[in-house]
Amino acid sequence: MKILAVDTTTKFLTIGVYSDGRVGEYNLEIGRQLSNLITLTIKRVLDASGLDIKDIDYFACGLGPGSFTGIRTGISTIKGLAWATNKPVIGVSTLDILAKNVKCTEKQIVPVIDAKRDLVYSCIYKNKSGILKRSGAYMLVGIEGLLKKVKTGSIILGDAAGLYKDTILKNLKGAEILDKDYWYPKAHNLIELALEKIKANKLNDAFNITPLYLYPKECQIKK
Repeated sequence: MKILAVDTTTKFLTIGVYSDGRVGEYNLEIGRQLSNLITLTIKRVLDASGLDIKDIDYFACGLGPGSFTGIRTGISTIKGLAWATNKPVIGVSTLDILAKNVKCTEKQIVPVIDAKRDLVYSCIYKNKSGILKRSGAYMLVGIEGLLKKVKTGSIILGDAAGLYKDTILKNLKGAEILDKDYWYPKAHNLIELALEKIKANKLNDAFNITPLYLYPKECQIKK
């Protein structure tokens, strides 16, 4: 089995390749160059793995929430590749991918992604016996409102953890804020979650993958 996994919802272009039990991963901080670099970088990663796009059995992609432009670019690219090769797609929330950075623990895991406008994207999880369990809905919420839902001693990670560090430590007793190495999605976690969905036969065709934005009608223009 071979999987190409891509997440473009943050400032990093994250690409992973799973080939018969082996995982290769590549991360590139791309700034505003995503649309120029994504297809070229995918080809380079596949070439380095000794694979052609036609060898891929499944495509996996991060659905957001995160950068609107990044989400659209990544999903559009994966849709195009899946459509051209007639292969299935596995979509995974970026919050799920991020929460997977924390391994087995009895503590709550709370990824927080900066959503601008004094809001964060978040969800609450536990990773018990290596299985990630979500205990509520994906949220777009202010940081203080989120902290009212979170248990003391929880593990906080994500780029918004840096922005709201003082507020978190003030309002959440015993909070553990992970460092920057844990703030962004990792392709091997996307692959692991994709493998779980493949095993459960939770697949999509290229036309049924939709972004997870959370902002209501975020692109609407009002006169």
